[in-house]
Amino acid sequence: MTKTPVFSGIEHLPRGQASDKLCSGCIVLEGGAFRGVYTSGVLDALMEADINMQCTIGVSAGALNGMNYVSGQIGRSARINLQFRRDPRYVGIHAYRSNRGIIGFNFVLEEYDKSDPLNREAFDREDRRLVAVATNCLTGRPEFFEKGLCQDILKAVQASASMPYVSHPVTVDGIPCLDGGCSLNIPFRWALDEGYEKIVVVRTRPASFRKRKNGRASAMARRFYKSSPALAQAIAGSDGRYNRECDELEKLREEGRVYVISPSSSNSVSRLEKDMEKLGEFYYLGYSDGQSHLDSLMDYLNN
Repeated sequence: MTKTPVFSGIEHLPRGQASDKLCSGCIVLEGGAFRGVYTSGVLDALMEADINMQCTIGVSAGALNGMNYVSGQIGRSARINLQFRRDPRYVGIHAYRSNRGIIGFNFVLEEYDKSDPLNREAFDREDRRLVAVATNCLTGRPEFFEKGLCQDILKAVQASASMPYVSHPVTVDGIPCLDGGCSLNIPFRWALDEGYEKIVVVRTRPASFRKRKNGRASAMARRFYKSSPALAQAIAGSDGRYNRECDELEKLREEGRVYVISPSSSNSVSRLEKDMEKLGEFYYLGYSDGQSHLDSLMDYLNN
């Protein structure tokens, strides 16, 4: 029987439980499927430095990372992805058959939890917010599902990370939803609207990255989701919206209104990357980048 490949450094990943100390402000986590291992690295470095933000909002992989950040479990997100990315229970046809989507959420949220359980005591703290952004399939607009306010935050995280085309909608609070990235990629505007003075944004693409307009992708969205025109329109316009978000974020960064951590070097890690060593390297790029930002980030948070 062929052994499922794992990252060669899986046994040496950081481990531990973050402190109970909270920092005022909001951390915003971009999605990007398995590019989210970068965010895992950044968050592990922040947790080790006692930078545990009061509010976390994430899209797609950002919501999954946010779940483990709020539970304070250093290395847990990385252990899942760097050990099980090639496991058919997690990604692929087997996962699709049991989950109606390419990602096996019953494995990552239930079965894996038996061996490496989510710290529910820390996760359920009332003084720590977690918001998962998903896309309403009826309106094509983002929905913001908050821990303690929605019926099931883990179901909302699943919806947030359910990629279009390869996933069926997930119903949260009676709303059929898909990947939050269909309608919103980097939800810093939500944090601004909530009145947070300190906002930290973790990207999964270099700061200079912008998407090229793709007419074929727009046409595909309209064909595939012709029975859901609002969703189709949201997906078709996602590239231009993403670039506008990036431009606005850069302006806010220059003004000192937000603090941004993004990959310090370009990478070829794809959304559904299979190369476990590439994924491990990208995780450690995030971990290294997170550590290199600690002094300037603390200055930003404290001033």
